[in-house]
Amino acid sequence: MTDGLHGHPHAEMRRDEREITDPAQIDAILQQGRVMYIALAANDIPFLVPVFYVWNGVSLWFHSARSGSKIDIMRKNSRVCFAVSNFDGIIDDPLACNYEARHRTVIGLGKTHFVDDETEKITMLHQLMARFSDKTFTFPAANVKATQVVRIDIDSLKGKQHGY
Repeated sequence: MTDGLHGHPHAEMRRDEREITDPAQIDAILQQGRVMYIALAANDIPFLVPVFYVWNGVSLWFHSARSGSKIDIMRKNSRVCFAVSNFDGIIDDPLACNYEARHRTVIGLGKTHFVDDETEKITMLHQLMARFSDKTFTFPAANVKATQVVRIDIDSLKGKQHGY
């Protein structure tokens, strides 16, 4: 999924032995993660924001208020970079420079799309809440109307791991 990225940092991984190429492992990382970091850019100024998310095997989804910095930036520039990392402790070493994190990480590039269909929004909100609770929720119409759901259509995904 990295076509057209020649020369971009996302095109090639420097440490081949750490790359995860198995789509099932990448899917598992995205299913297990809870927080996704989204990198946005406005006028060559980076903006990074953590969000809770839903992964449906094809796209990533998150919700937000209908206005604010990230929404303003995405309206002008729908291109995003995102990362989900599952941290599993520290690998210690007698040398400080050899300490590392045991982790599995997925980093991707994509394009955001605002979702305004009420049924689609409610479906995503139910899926999001199911990641954190066994309870069944209802979403008042005013809250749904005040919520912006965003879908990220993925252009590329890369997996990386260390310590496994």
